[in-house]
Amino acid sequence: MTQLHYTVELENGERLTGSVEAQEILHLTLPLRGTLRSVTATMEISLSDGEKIFMNGFQTWSYCPEYTAKDRIRSLRHLPKKGVEHYGLERYGDYYFVDYPNKPGLTHGESWCYFRRGETFRLVASLDEEPGYTLFSFDAKAGVLSLRRDCAGLAVDGDFHAFDLFLAEGGEDEVFDRWFAAMGVTCRTQEKMAGYSSWYNRYEDISEVSIREDLVGCAKVLEKGDLFQIDDGWESNVGDWLETDPVKFPHGLKPLADEIHARGFKAGLWLAPFVANSRSKVFNEHPDWFFLHDGEPWYCGCNWGGFYALDIDKPEVQRYLRETFRRVFEDWGFDLVKLDFLYGAAPFGNEKETRAGRMIRAMKFLREVCGDKLILGCGVPVMPAFGLVDYCRVSCDVGLDWDGSWLMRQTHRERVSTRQAIANTIFRRQLNGRAWLSDPDVFFLREENLKLTEEEKQNLCTVNALFGGMLLCSDNMGQYGDKALAAYRRTLETREAQNVRVEADEPGIVSVSYELNGVHKLLKLRNLCLTKAKQRR
Repeated sequence: MTQLHYTVELENGERLTGSVEAQEILHLTLPLRGTLRSVTATMEISLSDGEKIFMNGFQTWSYCPEYTAKDRIRSLRHLPKKGVEHYGLERYGDYYFVDYPNKPGLTHGESWCYFRRGETFRLVASLDEEPGYTLFSFDAKAGVLSLRRDCAGLAVDGDFHAFDLFLAEGGEDEVFDRWFAAMGVTCRTQEKMAGYSSWYNRYEDISEVSIREDLVGCAKVLEKGDLFQIDDGWESNVGDWLETDPVKFPHGLKPLADEIHARGFKAGLWLAPFVANSRSKVFNEHPDWFFLHDGEPWYCGCNWGGFYALDIDKPEVQRYLRETFRRVFEDWGFDLVKLDFLYGAAPFGNEKETRAGRMIRAMKFLREVCGDKLILGCGVPVMPAFGLVDYCRVSCDVGLDWDGSWLMRQTHRERVSTRQAIANTIFRRQLNGRAWLSDPDVFFLREENLKLTEEEKQNLCTVNALFGGMLLCSDNMGQYGDKALAAYRRTLETREAQNVRVEADEPGIVSVSYELNGVHKLLKLRNLCLTKAKQRR
C-alpha cells in the first residue's frame, strides 16, 4: 500500500511529521495551533514506459496537455524581468506563488493530476480546496509526487484539513465519476448551448450598428433558444459597468437585449466583475476599493492598458457589484453573463483565509448575486468554480491563426493560441458534464479576417463539438454561403457523436475516434503537446 508521508511546520518552529496509508478517500486532519509555515507531503509513484502525466493548470487559460517523463513546464525566467513586470505576465497564472524548476522530468499543477497508461488512469485529486490549493509537483526520474497545501500564513486553532484527497485507479469515466461523487459536485445544467459571441471578429470594435448587423445575420442561421452574446467593448472602461459607451451604444443595452429576445435568442453579456482598468472611473474615483499588496493596488495584467484587482471584502465593492448585476438582469434584461478575468478576486490569502478559500468565496458571491441566471465562467482558477457556474471555459482564447507569433510563443501559458486551446479542450474533457458544461471557446467558418487553414478550422469545429457544451461562433453568419452553412450544420450534428475516445500514445499525435450516424470517424491532431515553443512553419 502506498504511503503518504507528511510534514507540517509552524512559524513558531514546531514540526509535525507522520505517515498514513493512501486510501481512495483520504482526509488528513491534524490538531494544530499557531500560524502555518508549510504543509507538505510525498508519495511514491513509479511510471511505466510510455506512461503519460497530466497536471491541471492553475486557471482556465493555463496550458496543460499530457506530458511525458522527459517533459517540463517552462517558466518565465528566459524573459527580461522588466518585460515580465511591465506586462504582468506572472500575474495571469501561478508563477508568483509556485516554483517553476524548468528542468526535464519535473511537472506541476493544481487541484488534480493523473498518470495514464493506455486506458488506465491513476487519479490523485483534491476533495476540498478551501483550506488551500493542493499543489502537485512530480519528479518523473525519482518517481515521487510532492504535495503542498497553499496555506502559508494561515492561523489555525484546532483541527486543520492538511490534505483532503481522492486516489483511484481505473477507466477514465470510472475514476472521474467517483471523484465528483466523492466531492458531491454536480453539473448545474445539461442544456447544451450554441450561438454567437461578438469577440473573435470585431473584438472591442463593436457598436449598436455592428451588433444589429450580426444579429440579423445570426437570425438566418441560429435556432430559437440559442445564445447571442455581446462581448467586451460595450462599456466605456473595464470596471465601469453601470453605463455603456455613450458613443458606440448611445441608447444603452436594453433595446439590443429586447431585439435579441424578439429573434428568439437568449441574450448574453460579457463583464469582468472583479477588476478595473487604470482609465476607469472606478479606479480613479474609488482608489480605496482596490486590493492592496505591499501598499499598492494589485496589478493583474496588461489588458486595456493595465488592470487591477478589486477588494471583494469592501462593502462598497459588494454593493457596486450587486447593483451591476441587478441592472444587467432586471433593467437590461440579459439571461446569461460571461464573467471573465475572475482570477483577480483572490491573488493572496491572509491569516484568516487561504488564497483558494477567498476564490471559492468570490465564486459563491457571484452565484448568489446572479441567482438562477446563467453564468459562463472564464479566466478563473479551475476547481473553485466547480458546480458554481453553468458553463465554463476550459482553455485559453483561440487566435485568428494556429499558434501566434514567435514572440507570443515565448510568453506565459495563458496566452492566446488555437493550438493550446484545442489541447486543453481535449485534456480537460473530463470536466464537461461533471463540473459544468465546458466552453472550448469559439470556432470559425468564415474566410475573411482569419489565417487558419481549412483543415485547422475543421479540426477546431470537431473538437469543440465533441468535448464542449457551449458551441459559439464569432462570424457574421449573414455572409455564409452554402459551404459554410453545411459546415455549421455538420458541427451541430457532431455534438451527437457516440463512443468518443481519445488516444494520445503515439508520439506527437492525438487521435480522436467517434461514431456519428452509425459511421466510425477518426480525427488525427498533430503537435498539440509541445513543451517548448517551436516555429510552426
